[in-house]
Amino acid sequence: MDYYIGVQEKQDIFTIMGGRVKIKRGIYNPTSDAVWLAAFVDTVPKTILDVGCGTGAVALCLAARIPDIKITALDISPDMLAAAEQNFVLNQVNAEFINTDILSWRTAQTFDAVITNPPYFHGMPAKHNAHHNADLAAWTKKCIARVKPNGIFATIVDAAETATVLAEIAHHCGSIQILPLFSNKNSAERVLLSGRVGQSPKTKLMQGLLMNNDCILRDGKSVKDVLS
Repeated sequence: MDYYIGVQEKQDIFTIMGGRVKIKRGIYNPTSDAVWLAAFVDTVPKTILDVGCGTGAVALCLAARIPDIKITALDISPDMLAAAEQNFVLNQVNAEFINTDILSWRTAQTFDAVITNPPYFHGMPAKHNAHHNADLAAWTKKCIARVKPNGIFATIVDAAETATVLAEIAHHCGSIQILPLFSNKNSAERVLLSGRVGQSPKTKLMQGLLMNNDCILRDGKSVKDVLS
């Protein structure tokens, strides 16, 4: 189940994170995954790459909590990037937009943090031309390759895909953190994962949280703040 947060309709615009982020209603409307992933970044990076940025919600939620970060937003879909640009203008946040596929992107550029809400859904491709049926191991590896030494990689995945993504993170990162997210089920529905490039191979399994946590979704707190 995905939770839409603080939806306040005003013409074709709604807000998330307690009104801190405005989103233009369109081809793809973000879910609580975006807010959770932004909240999971527990550092203050100077540069950040949002891979598969969609309409920009993850990076915008992060920018609302950590101003003055330099954002690069990447997506294979021109339609998604066009929508993201509109949302960044709407929120008065600057970013560099790159229309390419992370799996084939050739660059030497690296970032303090790389975040991604990857295309873990399977089935028919969506009309907005975003990735579906992606190779999540390859996707994760390519994302981590863009992280600076001691930088952070963070992602959110469907719980069923945890093993695939975690195995790739463990191969390249240390200081791994795992945070399960629950709805009304007895098993986790989403899992937040992060790791640091070049750090010691230690893993922390964190206390699980409910996906409808108001401190995250409404108040814009970080996961670190909520758990402490």
